[in-house]
Amino acid sequence: MGRQEELVALSESFEEARKGNVTAVLLGGEAGVGKSRLVQRFAEQHAADGAHVLFGGCVELSTEGLAYAPFTAALRQLVREQGPAAVAGLLPDGAERDLARLLPEFGEPNGDGETDTGRARLFEQFLTLLERLSELRPTILLIEDIHWADRSSRDLIAFLSRNLHAPQVLIVMTYRSDDLHRQHPLRPVLAELGRVNGVHRLDLPRLSRDEVAQQMAGILGKVPEYARVQKVYESSEGIPLFVEALLEGGAECTFPDSIQDLILASVERLPEETQRVLRIAAAGGIRVGHALLAAVSGLSDVELESALRPAIAGNVLQIADNRAYVFRHALIREAVHDELLPGEHQRLHARFAEEISKDRGLVPPGRAAVELAHHWYGARNDQWALISAWEAAGKSYKAFAYTEAVPLLERVLMLWDRVPDAGELIGADQTAVLERAAVAANAGGDVDKSLKFVKAALAELDETREPGRVAQLIARRAAFKNAKGQLGVIDDLRHALRLVPADGVDRAEVVAPLSRHLMLRGEIAEASELVAEGLRLVREHGDRHLEADLLMNLALGHSISGELESAITVNEQALEIGLQERSGRVITRAISNNIDALIDMGREDEALSLSEDGWRLSKKYGRLRGSGLFIKNNWAEALESIGRWDEAIEIVEGALGHGPVLRTRYALLRLRADIALARGEVEVAEGILSEIGLFKGRPEEEFVQDVTCNARLLICWHLLRGEPGAAVEVAEHVLARPRQSSKAMLGWRLLALLRVVCDAAEATEPERVAAIREQAAGVAGELSVIGPVAEAYRLAYSGDFDAAAAAWERLKRPHGQANALLRAATAAARGGDREGAAARLKVAMPLAQALRATPLIDAIETLSRRVGGVQQEPSELLTPRELEVLRLVTLGKTNRDIAAELFISAKTVSVHVSNILAKLGATTRGEAAAAAHRLSLL
Repeated sequence: MGRQEELVALSESFEEARKGNVTAVLLGGEAGVGKSRLVQRFAEQHAADGAHVLFGGCVELSTEGLAYAPFTAALRQLVREQGPAAVAGLLPDGAERDLARLLPEFGEPNGDGETDTGRARLFEQFLTLLERLSELRPTILLIEDIHWADRSSRDLIAFLSRNLHAPQVLIVMTYRSDDLHRQHPLRPVLAELGRVNGVHRLDLPRLSRDEVAQQMAGILGKVPEYARVQKVYESSEGIPLFVEALLEGGAECTFPDSIQDLILASVERLPEETQRVLRIAAAGGIRVGHALLAAVSGLSDVELESALRPAIAGNVLQIADNRAYVFRHALIREAVHDELLPGEHQRLHARFAEEISKDRGLVPPGRAAVELAHHWYGARNDQWALISAWEAAGKSYKAFAYTEAVPLLERVLMLWDRVPDAGELIGADQTAVLERAAVAANAGGDVDKSLKFVKAALAELDETREPGRVAQLIARRAAFKNAKGQLGVIDDLRHALRLVPADGVDRAEVVAPLSRHLMLRGEIAEASELVAEGLRLVREHGDRHLEADLLMNLALGHSISGELESAITVNEQALEIGLQERSGRVITRAISNNIDALIDMGREDEALSLSEDGWRLSKKYGRLRGSGLFIKNNWAEALESIGRWDEAIEIVEGALGHGPVLRTRYALLRLRADIALARGEVEVAEGILSEIGLFKGRPEEEFVQDVTCNARLLICWHLLRGEPGAAVEVAEHVLARPRQSSKAMLGWRLLALLRVVCDAAEATEPERVAAIREQAAGVAGELSVIGPVAEAYRLAYSGDFDAAAAAWERLKRPHGQANALLRAATAAARGGDREGAAARLKVAMPLAQALRATPLIDAIETLSRRVGGVQQEPSELLTPRELEVLRLVTLGKTNRDIAAELFISAKTVSVHVSNILAKLGATTRGEAAAAAHRLSLL
């Protein structure tokens, strides 16, 4: 009753989804306001029209570790309808092994052991499954009560909402809006989804008085009296569930003192034995299987059915599939459960735990471990609560539900001191629990919590007794610090290296990250020695994954040194190992590295093609949020370099929407800032540079690439704002560092920019500029020039701007070409070749305009006016050259100043001024300026 408007809104969203314009609908409303009935009616309506509707509900237990509950339910329904083989046929080869972690019907789970990729890969399989289903017929995924969703489900909901762009599929989710307190974990998810295109919000309001009257008429079968409607409306406040509860009181329609009493009224009218069984069922959750309820209650099948029949007839309980009972509304179950006495609460949870322990088949597949953890904890049995929490954490870990594993492991740690011989009971010491928790927290994206667990684990160990274990933890801490962008990573890794034995895989496991970080810091020689040592060890022990990692570190050193062909060759060796070992991590990292090398070599067409391949493979291997987003960054870099800036921005913004790790986010933002600065988008650039921390003196970066790129952005920012002195200061700071990279897009690009800084600041800071030029020359003498991109930057640095422009033209890089032409035109104008300058500017202008590079356009226009290369609007009084002279006169310039500005003699200026005064009827320069404004000549 009274929900036609909302039903139409849902149907309109589905129609838009069929066109690919809408991804999801978030339906919010208070408890009891009718969300479930609305979406069920919506589902029935469209199922009758041929849509495929999949149902997945969240249960209150989800927040305690029942991972992916709604998606598992929908997947189970799909398997019942089509069979596991048909479902597997919708996915890429072998992908069903990831789904096997949720449903055993799909066989043995994938055992690649890559914790950082498993969850992402599982997300990709769900996305692919929905896309394939929608190709067969319109599909609706209905997920109720997401306020109870586990963290993994919330993450998957956000992932699907951002990435599901296929037509003919819609996700509809309901949640209790009145349950979302300030710290509720769903609030940030809703805020995030509110910013996603294609996600609609729909709020279900309370019923109006007329709608309550309609509902009452439907229940009573007749039009109710006005007074009764008014009384029910005032007491129910328009909540449909409460309207029903009030009418169940009969003709007298008594009105309890509280909502709790109102909800319990329908229960208290039932027989005492029925109420007893309902209390037992409430301890089991909103849904309880018949066999489990019979075992816990001690009743036979016949006795249980007789006890429950009144509750079913009274619409307190409903019968679900698979011989299960469901409370009609979660509020009813909550009210009954809240009435349990403390001792009764513990005893009932203990009974459920005991019966599930005897026969795990009493609960749905995959739920026994978390159900036991829930019930033993509710029973206050510390020993079994600890054991079951450890087991449930292991199951969650195996299912890629790392965020659900963490609170279970925290419970193990909390109970540790209460349970004698806890380590023997679970087969692991406390440090092992902390180690597992650290890995799980990191895999779930909570790096801060990971660091806390590692710190606690290290406090439990003595490095003199267990040096290898301490080294592993220190290396893990270094990885977490790196993810957070913190300093001290190399110091940690050096410490770990001192602890591990000189000969063994353990040493190679530390050598791999240490050599990579040293390469990134520019310490190529030391890093190369470590790589050679590591390769010898891993080849002796047969660790192919580590071998690939070390090869890619070696290729990284080649890249930073500018040896790009060598970098590509070594990366391809690592890629071959990745393909042989089916390691998505290695494959995507090697591809990402080679895209970067191809861009530095000016081979953008190959880079773009490889980017598309790499993105596709990153999705296949579940590396989308890891290497996949860095591939997106490289893809955008290739587009930016060849002037396809709008496409580059689109890719950057899409990648940022995936929530990349901090370093990848900064890389994407730097690229966006490059375009913003080139287009004069001051506010965009300022926001990005502020986020990166360039205005507040953040701790010095350790990596050559970060240092160089940050310095370049800051210099461009100051030049854009007309602050050459500040740009000089940044130049001095970056040149004071001991190492620069021969990589074209780093060292040579920086040197070309430093020449711009020096030319801009020479008149005001001659001594500092001379020092910078001297230092830059020293750096240039040490850098190698390998490839056409490095050569183009070298030509720009050396001042051979025409050759640089030609080089950029061959590379099809329009911004570099236009800039070089502007610099060449400036030099020509200073040498008196105004026609040559104008000719160069004529070529540069359309390049800059196509890019919408406003600062460059302005600079070209300004110089064009000075050399007479731009024809202004015709004037009946003055020639274009006279107009330009008049413009400078109004600025208070002397004849000598004007001559220097326009590259003509002072005598010629004097002639122009005389002609202007005569034509304007002015006797002084001031009168001429006033006439220019009065006549709107300028």
